[in-house]
Amino acid sequence: MRTEVRFLVALTMMMGVLVGTNVLFPPVVEEEPAVVDAPASSATDSAGEGEGEAESGLLGGTAPSALPQTEATIQSTPEPEPAEVAEVEEREVLVESPLYSITVSNKGGTVQSVLLHQFQSFAQAGVVEMIPEGGSLLGGHLLAGTDTLDLSTLTFAVSPEDGIQLREGDGPETLTLRYDHPNGSFFAELRYTFSPDRYLVGVEAEFPRGLNQSALLIDLGNGLAFNEVDTGTEETMMAFSANTVQEGIQSRPLTRTDEPRLVAGPLYWAAVKSKFFVAAVLRDSSSTGGEFLGSFAAVPGEVGGRPDMSIGMAVGNDGETAYQAYLGPIERERLVALGDEFQDVNPYGWRFFRPIIKPFVGLVLWILDYLHDTLNVSYGWVLVIFGVAMRVLLWPLNQKAMRSQIKNMAVQPLMQEIQKKYKHDQERLQKEMMKLYKEHGFNPLGGCLPLLIPWPVLIALFFVFQNTIQLRGESFWWLPDLSAPDPLYALPILMALSMFLIQLISARSIEQTNPQMKIMMYAMPVMFGFFFFKLAAGLNLYYMTSNVATLPQQWLIAKERKAARDKAPLKLSDDDEVEEKPANSGGNSKPAGTGRRRESRKRRRGNK
Repeated sequence: MRTEVRFLVALTMMMGVLVGTNVLFPPVVEEEPAVVDAPASSATDSAGEGEGEAESGLLGGTAPSALPQTEATIQSTPEPEPAEVAEVEEREVLVESPLYSITVSNKGGTVQSVLLHQFQSFAQAGVVEMIPEGGSLLGGHLLAGTDTLDLSTLTFAVSPEDGIQLREGDGPETLTLRYDHPNGSFFAELRYTFSPDRYLVGVEAEFPRGLNQSALLIDLGNGLAFNEVDTGTEETMMAFSANTVQEGIQSRPLTRTDEPRLVAGPLYWAAVKSKFFVAAVLRDSSSTGGEFLGSFAAVPGEVGGRPDMSIGMAVGNDGETAYQAYLGPIERERLVALGDEFQDVNPYGWRFFRPIIKPFVGLVLWILDYLHDTLNVSYGWVLVIFGVAMRVLLWPLNQKAMRSQIKNMAVQPLMQEIQKKYKHDQERLQKEMMKLYKEHGFNPLGGCLPLLIPWPVLIALFFVFQNTIQLRGESFWWLPDLSAPDPLYALPILMALSMFLIQLISARSIEQTNPQMKIMMYAMPVMFGFFFFKLAAGLNLYYMTSNVATLPQQWLIAKERKAARDKAPLKLSDDDEVEEKPANSGGNSKPAGTGRRRESRKRRRGNK
């Protein structure tokens, strides 16, 4: 069962428990802009519906939705005989910074390796490698009219030849790759600009002026390399995403891309992601070929069942185009800084629920980072502190909800009496019920709504703790990684025990006349422990801490509930007025309203 499905089932059960509390546990009673839309696939002779039709071109018209089936050299620049080609040795150059080491091949100008120095790989020795073995990124094809040139067939001259070494505090530096045809009729130049403190790479491409309706197809590979212990979960979270100008963000798991998929442009960005890392192509507003990207395509490939992905963008009449590439971790602050909602490349929650929990995600992450940096403690202790703080913050809300439940349950006998008395007179029944609600401040949802208000926070926390890179590799006590399941399954067991204690304290304050309560008291903790035992250890740590912090409040509420149970039940008077009969009616004490009822009876006798 997938993690999200487990959580959804657990969520449904928890809501059922909250909403059904009044019924199951009563104390007494039991009852868009104009842009060029470039093609986006490198091998789409079976590109599916709407993808096999070529339109009028790339500039000044609608782009073809798929690459031509036959790749041909650009007609205006025929390939020379081998003897005429100036030979350039095939080689790789290294770009190093405090954050990464990126290897670029001069064969096609592709990125062959991206090592992230600040993140340890848990699937292999060393640091995180983003590109799987044999893969590459940012290669591509140049389209001119109906002709296509595979840039991987070109061997570029590189400057600087020895690569680039970036140190902290250095400014950006550019790696230039250039191919010149021997007879001077064609050239291609790629310029990669790197910064020491950013995972963002600026990319510029330049070709001869006047190429007819030209576009560049950029290769996004077929997925990222595995770097987590649980490669099965990582595989299910591998996905592509694209932010369209018209329809917003669209995404799909790579494992479910069994047929060609086209996301029509214009686009702000397109990306392929794993659980914690992302490779993306983003628009560059300074691009001379057009502000937005073209279409994105994913075509089923031959490597591990993953699709081959590419994105198209127009080349201007001056032969130039530009974009940005992000190759790094999914760190919210970095992604937010890039704009165009790039932080949603790894969306939190289900699509219909994202607008609700999105504000809470940013707030929760800010609080976690603030506590970590300010208190200078590990993220494990941050989760403990945060769990206790949340319970303290929600204390008044929970207190109000619990007291409302006690009040509502005390009125239940009166409701049932009215319903029984006026079951054949619906108009009078409604009138008396409204009168009862008004006199006792009864609200059928009063005990549930205050408890449902924090639920967006609860759901946001689930996705934050499951997918937040800050918790990746963070150890705490016996836990080697807060973003991975507890290897000893101790936390899910402790969480289940804390839930059992909460229900046990509550049960002792309620008269044991409802057999369902005993069943739920034992069954619910077991079921929740089962659903949570494969979730991130950080998530379980937070929930367990939150439950333990709830125990004092539960004990106080239990005392109030017991006191309410010991009181005599409310009664309806003969003339439908409500009175409260004291538990001890001995002595001279008289129930309120007794004198008025006697006088009323005397007047009735006198009239007779």
